Amino acid sequence: MTTLFVVTLIKGRACDASKPMRSQQQWTEHATLMDRLAADGFIVLGGPLGDESTVLLVVKAAEESEIHSTFARDPWIQSGIREMQAIQ
Repeated sequence: MTTLFVVTLIKGRACDASKPMRSQQQWTEHATLMDRLAADGFIVLGGPLGDESTVLLVVKAAEESEIHSTFARDPWIQSGIREMQAIQ
């Protein structure tokens, strides 16, 4: 059975605060993964909030460990541009 979770991602230590989100390193790779996760139905809804320092995502997963393993593939998580702040 799948459940909807709310995932909050924040700017990480490797984020260049002087650049907008689309100008960060590995933007293309990150965006490609996010688009694929949305097309697959894992990401149901989401996007940046306000000044883009926080991203709110609604995801569909069987359990919290699936969320961690899925986002572990994101180059922005791997490089520290984004960090997972909370899963609810």
